[in-house]
Amino acid sequence: MITSVTIREYAQLTTSKVPAGNLDCACISETAFDWLCELSASFNRNGATLLQVEGRRSLKWDSYVGVLETPCGTRLEILPKHVEQDDCVKQSRALLRKLIQAALSLKPRQVSVAGLELFDAPLTEWVMGQFLSELDHLVKRGIRFDYQRVEQEQRFQRGQLNVVAQMRQPPGRQHHFQIRHDVFLPNRAENRLLKLALTQVANATQDAANWRLANELRSLLAEVPASRQVPADLRAWSRDRLMAHYQAIKPWCELILDRKMPIAVAGEWQGMSLLFPMEKLFERYVEGWLRGQLLPGATLKPQAASEYLCAHGKERIFRLKPDLLIDAGPQRWILDTKWKRLDSRQREKNYWLSQSDFYQLFAYGHKYRETQGAPKLVLIYPCWSGLQQALPAFDYGEEMQLWVLPFDLDNDLLLNADRPGLPVQPVIEPRQQACW
Repeated sequence: MITSVTIREYAQLTTSKVPAGNLDCACISETAFDWLCELSASFNRNGATLLQVEGRRSLKWDSYVGVLETPCGTRLEILPKHVEQDDCVKQSRALLRKLIQAALSLKPRQVSVAGLELFDAPLTEWVMGQFLSELDHLVKRGIRFDYQRVEQEQRFQRGQLNVVAQMRQPPGRQHHFQIRHDVFLPNRAENRLLKLALTQVANATQDAANWRLANELRSLLAEVPASRQVPADLRAWSRDRLMAHYQAIKPWCELILDRKMPIAVAGEWQGMSLLFPMEKLFERYVEGWLRGQLLPGATLKPQAASEYLCAHGKERIFRLKPDLLIDAGPQRWILDTKWKRLDSRQREKNYWLSQSDFYQLFAYGHKYRETQGAPKLVLIYPCWSGLQQALPAFDYGEEMQLWVLPFDLDNDLLLNADRPGLPVQPVIEPRQQACW
């Protein structure tokens, strides 16, 4: 039996009883607690932080979002800590799905108006529902068959006679024919992968509609064997024009089969694992928005890595990789995204800005400086009630300035983008309460 627990980033997990409905503190079983401690230790060995142990019976979740299933049947759903209202589960789920779609370039198929209202479904059911919707559409269009060479022994002649094998027939079996022929079958790499993903969905889903559709599709794909070599079949996935209608379902299939997970939980336990670092989702979403809003003549380069911090002998060390770099004629902009809440009301606390981030942008500005002049530096943070306008510019000297801009995830808008003169399409900014 699956026990679902919904929390937000940085929530407390404990084995003691806590009030129900609290997204910042939840109770889990002791077996789930111990398994998470072991999982956190494996993450720490690989240089990542999943949890912080606080005392013997308390854990603090980090900034990973998504779904994690333990062997004892506890399913953790971790939502982004963005919406400020008390009843924010639906909005947080919708935001998380939007960010994942942008990060993995997924295109969901909404088959009806009712589908648009299913924001209360957990992330796993949403992923499985999108996969089933795409597969249902694909099956209705028709799955691709392919000719496969078959060599067998028969009592009748069919296709081509395998002369060498026929001559090697032992006495008494010379009346049997060794033949080879082509059979038109759906047994190809793409269909095998879809069958394996479909089987996993049918076994994992807790939603009645998803279960019913999954089993209907399984009966339609009964003659297709499931993949036994997922990496090899993924490499064999064809991209020719005859397979164009398969391209929409491929990302969902890879998502189900854990082939595109930023964080996949490895080991003997094969439960549902869809974990994403929230700062990466935010960075990818802002990148996608900027790419769609750039003015003609401007170019955007993510993760530029042409400069180093210093030289050591004949080698350069400490590569500098800003999140985003925009060039438009003689002017250059260097942008970094940060998934962190700033507070424009906390002037005495430096708005909760990090000094290390300013050192980082200072190095970017000097090393990526063009001959025409200093680049403009931009830090992008999520918009919320404490940050609804750009902060006053920070002056580094030598004509180099830094701007802190809020990005409104609810309205898909970079606020006050005109202050550093970013080359993006002019938009009408909504009322400030929209990002509360």
